[in-house]
Amino acid sequence: MVLVGWLLVGWLALVPLPGGLSSAAAFAIEPGQAAGAVCAPIQQREVEALFERWNQALASGQPETVTALYGEGALLLPTLSADSRTSPEAINAYFRQFLARSPQGEVTSRQILLGCNQAIDAGTYRFSLHNPDAVVEARYTFVYGFDGANWRILHHHSSLVPS
Repeated sequence: MVLVGWLLVGWLALVPLPGGLSSAAAFAIEPGQAAGAVCAPIQQREVEALFERWNQALASGQPETVTALYGEGALLLPTLSADSRTSPEAINAYFRQFLARSPQGEVTSRQILLGCNQAIDAGTYRFSLHNPDAVVEARYTFVYGFDGANWRILHHHSSLVPS
């Protein structure tokens, strides 16, 4: 529900208000958050860097390194599995199997939305898999949240591009 509300607030940021006022301020506070709340600053290039951090964690070959990027209560809807992953153990189990294929990811298109202590990065990416050799084209959404110290993945959905 928070994500839906957050997206609605993000949409409102695009709607002009009467008198030529900007509605961008509406996007600065996530639903249910008090005015005056402290928002961690983040810019588009920093969200792009969060993907690169995740991609470098994949390159490490260590599922624990990847899993550590996900926040408490995170949801992973992975590309190559029908199972939703909602615990660190389940997320780790997916990446243990996925990393065995030596994936190298590359964003091919993206849209980034910024909010108060949240950011959404959505688009398409491509993975080169080296065990066996294959290329996987997929759509993705990362929802990041600031936990007071670090930006963590709260929701990650990845699905194959239909052929």
